[in-house]
Amino acid sequence: MTDVDVLPLAVCVPLCDTLSRATAFDAAMAHIETARLALLGPGLLTVNLNATTSNDPPDEVQLQRLWSSNPQAYPVAGRKRKTLTPWTRQLVVRAEVFIGEGDKALAEVFDDHALIAALGLRAVVNVPLLEDGRCAATFNVLGARARWMPEEIALVRLLALLATPWVLRERGDAMR
Repeated sequence: MTDVDVLPLAVCVPLCDTLSRATAFDAAMAHIETARLALLGPGLLTVNLNATTSNDPPDEVQLQRLWSSNPQAYPVAGRKRKTLTPWTRQLVVRAEVFIGEGDKALAEVFDDHALIAALGLRAVVNVPLLEDGRCAATFNVLGARARWMPEEIALVRLLALLATPWVLRERGDAMR
């Protein structure tokens, strides 16, 4: 056991208190974003629904933005079609965490890499949010750092887990 304060009480306690009392999706996500900012510093948090349907081409994935910490740059409800790439296969099809570090890695994966770079963001952690073992949405954290520390990746995954019930409930409402 080390004496490092990995999950500061000054962040954890308020997050637990506010998130447990949240009554709306946007409020819950704002609390999670506040914790993300306190734990990881400047960056971007978005949540994208896997909006792919059986009518879509088999080699495409459709994503729809459900929440954004920067709606000016990444507006809610924005949609994008992605072909099956190593990134979409890993994140959406196999439902595995994706970690991209550095400008080159982001340029290989994201069409909007110029905007990402202009925002000063250099690394990403994409976490699949699962429903019945399938990727129902993605929890996406971008940071100004060029590399993630293992503890930071674990924090992103923990925040994604906290967001999952809220995202799935909102997804259900959005699909109605």
